[in-house]
Amino acid sequence: MAIRDLDELLANLSARRRPGRWCLVSDAALPTGVEVAATVVEDEGVTAVIPVADAERLGLDVDFVAAWLTLEVHSALDAVGLTAAVAGALADEQIPANVLAGFHHDHVLVPEDDADRAIAAIEALRRRATSGESPTA
Repeated sequence: MAIRDLDELLANLSARRRPGRWCLVSDAALPTGVEVAATVVEDEGVTAVIPVADAERLGLDVDFVAAWLTLEVHSALDAVGLTAAVAGALADEQIPANVLAGFHHDHVLVPEDDADRAIAAIEALRRRATSGESPTA
């Protein structure tokens, strides 16, 4: 069942790294066979999250190589504060966070080289929440 309460969300929070190296491409004509893991439609065009290997094979510019982290807590779509808490914990570590919301989980794309530090920051957020300490302290 989806969780709405922020304290409960944070107490049950963990992050799992999805295999692969990911990038965001915009308005690329993607042929059949390219794994499109997510899309966002904006006024300026369509952004797709695809494997770096596919982007390189197609000769697309890759400006940001990301690790894909899945927040393994089933957050309700109307839950308040989880994204802010995670983004704040990552910002405290100077780690950029590009967040995607799914029906069951939130997902965060972070620089590939920062993946381990990002997971550690998310785990520290959970530990603070379970210890009774302010998670955002």
